[in-house]
Amino acid sequence: MAKGHRSQIKRERNAQKDTRPSAKLSYARVSVQKACFVLDAIRGKDVDTALGIVMYNPRYASTLIEKLLKSAIANAENNNGMNRSNLYVAECYANKGPTMKRIRPRAQGRAYRIEKRMSHITIVLDEK
Repeated sequence: MAKGHRSQIKRERNAQKDTRPSAKLSYARVSVQKACFVLDAIRGKDVDTALGIVMYNPRYASTLIEKLLKSAIANAENNNGMNRSNLYVAECYANKGPTMKRIRPRAQGRAYRIEKRMSHITIVLDEK
């Protein structure tokens, strides 16, 4: 292996990375299905419209996604120097996280399994 080979590979990998501002929430205590209801509503919208949608959405996932969207907007303004008025939600998705397994006692010595699901939510912004 030639000297500097690993650093050359790292440089190439970093050049291929997506430079769009994003924010990620790991281990959110909401199922993927419930988070996707809110994410589908804001996908492709400009950030002010998306904030209005999540602010007045009654679902629990919308409070988590509102904080995440505000974080992504702050990342875009402070780290990338982007103007807020030109931003829109380019990508937003929820991936499956680990599931907490619990037991609920039932009659006659039986037990039902309760699954408390988690998700990893990601929001990626872009300029128009």
